[in-house]
Amino acid sequence: MALYLLFESSSGYALFHAQGLDEIGQNTEAVRNSVADLNRFGKVVQLTAFQPFESAIDGLNQCNSVSEGLMTDELRSFLELNLPKVKEGKKSKFSLGVAEPKLGSHISETTKIPCQSGEFVLELLRGVRLHFDKFIKDLKSGDLEKAQLGLAHSYSRAKVKFNVNRVDNMVIQAIFLLDTLDKDINSFSMRVREWYSWHFPELVKIVNDNYLYARVAKLIEDKSKLSEEHVPALTEILGDEDKAKEVVEAGKASMGQDLTPVDLINVQLFAQRVMDLAEYRKNLYDYLVTKMNDIAPNLASLIGEVVGARLISHAGSLTNLAKCPSSTLQILGAEKALFRALKTRGNTPKYGLIFHSSFIGRASSKNKGRMARYLANKCSIASRIDCFSERGSTVFGEKLREQVEERLEFYDKGVAPRKNIDVMKSAIESTQNKDTEMEEVEPEEASAKKSKKKKSKTEDAPAAATNGDALEDGKSEKKKKKEKRKKEQEADEEDGKTNGVNEQDGTAKKKKKKSKDEAATNETTKKKKKSQE
Repeated sequence: MALYLLFESSSGYALFHAQGLDEIGQNTEAVRNSVADLNRFGKVVQLTAFQPFESAIDGLNQCNSVSEGLMTDELRSFLELNLPKVKEGKKSKFSLGVAEPKLGSHISETTKIPCQSGEFVLELLRGVRLHFDKFIKDLKSGDLEKAQLGLAHSYSRAKVKFNVNRVDNMVIQAIFLLDTLDKDINSFSMRVREWYSWHFPELVKIVNDNYLYARVAKLIEDKSKLSEEHVPALTEILGDEDKAKEVVEAGKASMGQDLTPVDLINVQLFAQRVMDLAEYRKNLYDYLVTKMNDIAPNLASLIGEVVGARLISHAGSLTNLAKCPSSTLQILGAEKALFRALKTRGNTPKYGLIFHSSFIGRASSKNKGRMARYLANKCSIASRIDCFSERGSTVFGEKLREQVEERLEFYDKGVAPRKNIDVMKSAIESTQNKDTEMEEVEPEEASAKKSKKKKSKTEDAPAAATNGDALEDGKSEKKKKKEKRKKEQEADEEDGKTNGVNEQDGTAKKKKKKSKDEAATNETTKKKKKSQE
């Protein structure tokens, strides 16, 4: 049986015909030995067809389809043109060697070309990849490397591109930085306490908060200068006038030693640094809350922003967290305890990072494990909704939180919770109602915009009308003049006609008068003749 090899290079598709396989006996070791020698490998494998990509974009599309195990139309036409045709009802006398098994299965399903992929085919393709630039004559040295580099950059860039607002990497970095900042602020504030307590040791017992202690130390500077004038400023920081007066009185009777101005300056600078770090930590927490509401709103509303961000960072990404079953999500963060329990055959841990949630803290010691299992189940549902839903909403997260609250009441008081089907139906109905409201709001906004446009048009219309009236007036005057001229001409013509008619009437009357006169004269002459006779 003949064997053809499909090789997807960065510059195009290539089809090779493997000959003399009987001599090799389909032994992978023999192929490995023959791959290094081009003369020996060139006798076994020969190039039959090569189809280059039209452009870099075409190459990227082909590479994406091959990586997903799909056959494009270009690849199908290339294979159908260059491979021998398979008759219906008969077995094919050849097979196609492919590196990707998914692509081979898709090719065999659509074109009924038998495909195979194994160690033997992979070794042959490795040899083809090694000597590919020598099989193609027109390919210059360095062109293949450039094509490989460009395709690799575009492919990786296309894989990295996704929705900017839902980049969970920012959440991972933010939660890591938040944890390190908490450790650093605690250690630095303890250093400020130890350092300034040499000068004012009584302040430690009065002010317990680290941030407030740094602010008070920055304000006081030298305890000997403390007076009643500092009370309003201290009340603004501490929020209590009695504590402010207590600080002033303790400063007057303090047992601490005096410090040089240089030492006080260093203490003040370090206290300022601690204050800046604490303020930056607050801003970072606000940033984390906003990002979690954008990326995983349901998970954040269910378990909180910080615990949800820790789960995402520990899993690696939101998609990895969505792929995790609830049993693994339950013990995320307690891997050491789990493997220790498996080694010693002891009790496995009941919870990991979920323990920081308030629900488990509120549950009784007897029900903590049950509560952790139930909460992990709801967290896995929320993470999958956040990962695979197109629109982000907190409806499902709020409903899942209500379910957890009901389960807590069930464990404590025995109140039966609602069924999961009913809760999910209500959540879906609420989301559908929100969608319909959004759809109704959009046409209203569009109609408002149209009405505004109409108003603007109507406002513009009077001005245009006035200008148009002026133009029309000018045009109408010209038309009126023309019409007057036409009327005058018509009137003249009619007058001429009437005059002609009158002249004709006059001539007719004159002729009649003449005829009457002639008749009268003739009669008189006749009468005279008769009288004479």
